[in-house]
Amino acid sequence: MSGSGTDGGTSTPAPSSVPGFTSEITPTIPLPSDPLTAPPGRVGTPAPSQRIRFVPEQVVLSGGATAPVLPATTVNGRLQVPAKAQRVGWWDGGAEAGDPFGAVVLAGHVDTKTEGLGFFVRLLRVQPGEVVVLHGSGHTASYRVTSVASVRKDALATKSGAFDQTGDHRLVLITCTGAYDAARGGYEDNLIVTATPIGLAN
Repeated sequence: MSGSGTDGGTSTPAPSSVPGFTSEITPTIPLPSDPLTAPPGRVGTPAPSQRIRFVPEQVVLSGGATAPVLPATTVNGRLQVPAKAQRVGWWDGGAEAGDPFGAVVLAGHVDTKTEGLGFFVRLLRVQPGEVVVLHGSGHTASYRVTSVASVRKDALATKSGAFDQTGDHRLVLITCTGAYDAARGGYEDNLIVTATPIGLAN
């Protein structure tokens, strides 16, 4: 995830279709001819789901630094991170903020060849307990960092669990770290910051 001459991609599994909870079943209850004589609790329509789900449009790290978040897709199995150093990509094959399960995956540059340090260089100093906030569509979701780990790039998609959409809901932030290999045109490792939800607001 540096601008060192590579495509800036991050190896990921192909996006999978993950069932959501977008449909609702509303029971049909026949009403008597005179609603005033209906038994208690038999009249009315169940309230719609109050779950809030949204695509992240901005990320705020501990300390107040903010960056715009853009949708990022996979091409030939590689996540296409936004080229600009101060922008972050949201993997469109993953969860949205507020989903009941799965990972909201954000990836960004640690640095770039033409623009210097990237927004996610700040992840190199992040500590468990810090709070990360996502904004989008007028909503806010907060997450608390629970772990920070480094993995080899070739193990990111297969062994890290960063892209797993079957587990508990969480936020996963990814950037590059480790030694820079000029011959291969990139960093050897990926940094994975995992955070669990602590609040969702309208």
